[in-house]
Amino acid sequence: MPADRVHLVRHGEVFNPNRVLYGRLPGYALSEDGRQMAEQAAAWIGGLERPLSALIVSPLQRAQESAQPFIDRFGLRATTDERVIEPTNVFEGKRMKRALMNPLNWRYLARPAVPSWGEPYAQVVARMDAAMTDAWGEADDGDVVVVSHQLPIWVTHLAVAGLPTQHDPRHRRCALSSVTSFERSADGWVEVDYVEPAATSGAIDVGAV
Repeated sequence: MPADRVHLVRHGEVFNPNRVLYGRLPGYALSEDGRQMAEQAAAWIGGLERPLSALIVSPLQRAQESAQPFIDRFGLRATTDERVIEPTNVFEGKRMKRALMNPLNWRYLARPAVPSWGEPYAQVVARMDAAMTDAWGEADDGDVVVVSHQLPIWVTHLAVAGLPTQHDPRHRRCALSSVTSFERSADGWVEVDYVEPAATSGAIDVGAV
């Protein structure tokens, strides 16, 4: 039997005192508040009282650490999947406001629909869909948790809703440790829920691609 539901869980707050766009850079761990956010996300999933059969995780440190509460609470073994990783971005390691003031960087903004500064949205949607479909089909039953990142989760939401994937990154509905849930019908994915179980007031959330 395939899975009943796939939950896309964003990682918690990252320790990022320099407020750079960290992308796929190594060494960006959760902050203490971020660990608590991850705990709150796992507790919320547990409160659904739905069986979990699989835990799929991005290879990046912040996602791996956000998966730990699910391992501890549900006794699951995490499976790392490169397909749910953060996209590439030419501005990795930079503070965006400073980077955008440099005319040499303006060429990267030429095609926002692609986008020209990083991995194409269509490619992100395709790899997320493949990872979700495999996780759904390989599960014995119950639900699957996928710990990923803001942009992959948000463009998945847009694609499933039939909306354009081009968007303003400042207006994404994908808070730290949020949970976006999907079920699969004969016609494809259907989004069934979005919740923000973690307390994020005052959180630093400036490093997402």
